[in-house]
Amino acid sequence: MNIVIIGAARSGTNMLRDLLCKLDDFATWPCDEINYIWRYGQKRIEHDQFTQDDADEKMKDYINKQFDWVRKKYSVNNVIEKTCANSLRVDFVNEIVPDAKYIFLFRDPMDVVASAELRWKAKLDLKYLMAKARFVPSADIPYYGSKYVLNRLNKIFDKEKRLSYWGPKYKGFEEDARKMSAIEISAQQWLKSIEASAESFKKMPNNKYISLDYNTFVSNPSQELARILNFLGYSQNKKILEDISMNVSNKSVGKGYHTIKREEMKLVKEIVGAKYSELKSEFL
Repeated sequence: MNIVIIGAARSGTNMLRDLLCKLDDFATWPCDEINYIWRYGQKRIEHDQFTQDDADEKMKDYINKQFDWVRKKYSVNNVIEKTCANSLRVDFVNEIVPDAKYIFLFRDPMDVVASAELRWKAKLDLKYLMAKARFVPSADIPYYGSKYVLNRLNKIFDKEKRLSYWGPKYKGFEEDARKMSAIEISAQQWLKSIEASAESFKKMPNNKYISLDYNTFVSNPSQELARILNFLGYSQNKKILEDISMNVSNKSVGKGYHTIKREEMKLVKEIVGAKYSELKSEFL
């Protein structure tokens, strides 16, 4: 089975992927994300917001072979995939991997923004970079490599000392990134990602996806894991689920409300509106 975790950046998708991969018969790529694989044949398109019409047979063959690589390398039946940019292109992903099951995870945007702002301004992590570089299509390495170097150079001269781009790129992202602060662009990324995902899942049969709220998950991780596994058609010993989730913490819940400045919080609220409440009402 192919299982795709969908969520805006900094919504807990890494945590969820890593927990599931502690279970027997589940595995993922040995790196954080595989956006470069999903962008196969599309490197010169500056955004990540592909549609199902963008998927051709060459892409389907290439990307499905990458899923098969994980399956064979780790001798598992279930491959877990998590790339935050996929939140902008669920229909595209579903066209590429039509048999996939989806886990839709969303989080309070105030906490997301507080976390995302730090990533916009983070220092270079060479180990993280090299792990992802292994999964860049070889012909695309020079192109992405030059863009990465330029992005890092831009950070040096930026007044906020932040990158010129980070995370999922929706249509119009580059223009917004030039004029918005890190706080504002993080809020806009959350909104665009969540809106695109929600629209796709509304059209999808209920047996294709399950929805989770981050705050609920970190408060009851073993119970929520059991719910996910039931959706996937698996059962697991309660003690095992409690053991693998024992380090899940809910300490970051509400953190954004304490760390974001009042005037910046107002900007975030103006961007995201009541979308988080709407998501909980529609999907939980």
